[in-house]
Amino acid sequence: MRPGADAHWLEHFYLAPHLQGSGIGTAVLRELLNRCDRDGTLVRLNVLRGSPARRLSERHGFTLETEDQVDVFMVRAPGTITVEARTVSM
Repeated sequence: MRPGADAHWLEHFYLAPHLQGSGIGTAVLRELLNRCDRDGTLVRLNVLRGSPARRLSERHGFTLETEDQVDVFMVRAPGTITVEARTVSM
């Protein structure tokens, strides 16, 4: 998380392909967002267009802010309720 002028930026949040879908990304993202919620901090991120990371972000309350030919820029207000789309067994 990089502090910015009006929000924290979640940057370079990647998992190796063989770990994707295992619940690790969800667990890490949930912890980071809980910390930002406690601090009342807005969070921004960007994902590549067509990336499954967009669905993960949307499940955690991120919404579209803007997009260009390559990136989708998303934002999440503090205290946004997140809904898990599925249960993951580990």
